[in-house]
Amino acid sequence: MLRTEGVEIEMTISKQASKQASKQASKQASKQASKQASKQASKQASKQASKQASKQASKQASKQASKQASKHSPSLSGHPSVSVIIPARNAETTIRASLDSVLSQDYEGSIQVIVSDGSDHPATSEVVRRFFPSVMLIFNPEQVTGAGINAALRVASGKVIVRCDAHTLLPQGYIRQAVATLRRTLAANVGGRQQPVGTTFFERAVAMTMTSLLGSGAARYRVGGAEGSVDTVFLGCFRRSALDAVGGYNSTFVRNQDYELNWRLRQQGQTVWFDPGLVVFYRPRGSFRALFRQYFDYGRWKSLVLRTHPSSLQVRQAIPPLLVLGLLGSATLFLVGLQWAAVLPLIYILSIVFGALVLGFRHCDPAAVLVPLILATMHLSWGIGFFYSARDWLVKSCGWGEKG
Repeated sequence: MLRTEGVEIEMTISKQASKQASKQASKQASKQASKQASKQASKQASKQASKQASKQASKQASKQASKQASKHSPSLSGHPSVSVIIPARNAETTIRASLDSVLSQDYEGSIQVIVSDGSDHPATSEVVRRFFPSVMLIFNPEQVTGAGINAALRVASGKVIVRCDAHTLLPQGYIRQAVATLRRTLAANVGGRQQPVGTTFFERAVAMTMTSLLGSGAARYRVGGAEGSVDTVFLGCFRRSALDAVGGYNSTFVRNQDYELNWRLRQQGQTVWFDPGLVVFYRPRGSFRALFRQYFDYGRWKSLVLRTHPSSLQVRQAIPPLLVLGLLGSATLFLVGLQWAAVLPLIYILSIVFGALVLGFRHCDPAAVLVPLILATMHLSWGIGFFYSARDWLVKSCGWGEKG
């Protein structure tokens, strides 16, 4: 009897313990589930809050950017007046075609055309007076592009300034589309592709080289690309107010004045916009000597731009100086008996020859046989010009060569 009662008591205790354990387990499971649910809910709420905050921040940033753009770039209603400025120097053989292309534009607003002549002789101004009496002619005694444009800006009446060169041609509809893009994007400057067109054997070779990756360093205004904000464009169509805000062109720069101006515009929060639908036809240099001088000047004045605005450096601009250093170093090492130093020059030669073959097949033009020499001329003259300018700066900075 006692034994039976003991068994029953044990069973009762066991049941109670089981119930308690079950309850505790249930409570713990419930707590864990609650905690997990709470964590998940908290995470979701946090994500949603983060998304909403991000959306709000994006909207606010967009609004602020829009306000800034509107502040810097007042709206251009209707068909704003346009002033086309053409700096020229000894351009008597090309200025007529350039002016014909400007005056034949189909823009519905008013167009004022100004030629700023910095020639060494009166031939250019005589062509303008004889064939284009409606064109305003002013003189640029400094014979510097930036100074000539600034002189024209002082007498220009347009709300939009279109920059043109005496050796370029504007296709039909260029001004109309440029102004439309200027209004649509609220940019300070709008430009498109430089399309070189050669007439001689040599010029055709230069033209195909300039639009190649090896000849342009992937600059979008040379090789084309998607529409959007860029570091610089060829020539340009400007809001007059944006030009005035940065003080116009810096006449210190004989070359690279467009890039330097666009840099200052962008530093003030303005936008420089590339529109691939805009094309300007350009006639390349006609001899190795002229081409060498052109790219020597590009490198020389780029060096000054980088000393003035160090953070404006682009990767493509560092390649020619590094190439010159590399080739000089390789030549030095080879001369002292290190034959492996010939690897870099060999790679470079093979690269430009291969580039010439590609361009020859692409354009079906025998002028591609000159491409290796033209590429070498462009690269080396640019790099040499860069170091020539740097040397002059170093000499002046250190006072070397001064008398006394």
